[in-house]
Amino acid sequence: MTDAELDLLVAQIGEEFIARLGRPQPAAEAKPATGYDAAPSAAASGPGDAKLAAMIDHTLLRADATRGEILQICEEARRFGFASVCVNSSWVPLVSRELRGTAVKTCTVVGFPLGAMSTSGKVLETEEAIRSGATEVDMVLCVGLLRGGETLAVEKDIRAVAETCHRNGALLKVILETALLTDEQKVTACRLSMAAGADFVKTSTGFSKGGATAKDIVLMRSTVGPALGVKASGGIRNLADARTMIAAGASRIGASASVRIVQEAAAAR
Repeated sequence: MTDAELDLLVAQIGEEFIARLGRPQPAAEAKPATGYDAAPSAAASGPGDAKLAAMIDHTLLRADATRGEILQICEEARRFGFASVCVNSSWVPLVSRELRGTAVKTCTVVGFPLGAMSTSGKVLETEEAIRSGATEVDMVLCVGLLRGGETLAVEKDIRAVAETCHRNGALLKVILETALLTDEQKVTACRLSMAAGADFVKTSTGFSKGGATAKDIVLMRSTVGPALGVKASGGIRNLADARTMIAAGASRIGASASVRIVQEAAAAR
């Protein structure tokens, strides 16, 4: 797909998706908790735009994040009804305890941020995180193997983590690190993720040279269709950014600016 074709596709779908986000929707049928677009229901009395909040993974992955900051994002997630709190695995026990009894999920990252650790290491990290309370796992695929054309090894890496997640009732999102890939490699990564049993494909760690773009979301969504979720992450700092990604086909947003996004949505109503 050329840049011009991607631009045209974004323009064609953008207006309808953004309009749809801004108007009331008919009640949807209940979906299983393992569905890629299943989102926790936010409290009707909570602040901000509940529908939008329920699409956001409230994220704090900085190496210098403190216990106090982790507690703060848990409190914000409870208050606004975010889909999950996404943290490094060392914080999973704390986050899981703080979110117990709420609809907010505990999400963690595996093989983060490079994706270059061994498959067995990723599996062990996944198992420990799930034992500690994680119900969603965002793993970084092995970018070097993908770029080198070693697709069987990439699929095997993803499959091992996917099977570990599903055996233990967790969802798997595969981080492609799109800023390091060609469009052809992004398509290949999406197809390998589908074949390996992932639940989502995700753009970025937020720690590389670029984050989510609307073009990448369109490309990923057009590749996986309705079979997988698509998570936009990296550089989403305000409501306009979030709506752009949703317009392009994202079903989940990863952001550290989550509170600002839903507050802007509330103010815009």
